[in-house]
Amino acid sequence: MGKLLFFVLVALAVYLIVKKGTRSLPPKEPKREVEDMVRCARCGVHLPRSESVMSGGEFYCGEEHRREGKS
Repeated sequence: MGKLLFFVLVALAVYLIVKKGTRSLPPKEPKREVEDMVRCARCGVHLPRSESVMSGGEFYCGEEHRREGKS
């Protein structure tokens, strides 16, 4: 019975030490990916490069403005 009580106390002590140690760590910030912004050659609106349409070396906010071309 004495050995069991000893191991329970040791396990409790380890748990409390680990729990206290994790509290002192700063919270993790979510990783944000940075993406280039481009300007529509037709209307001038800024949008992420991945959402733009490129034609003739120019960026456009959509197919309609790509078809209309530069203003």
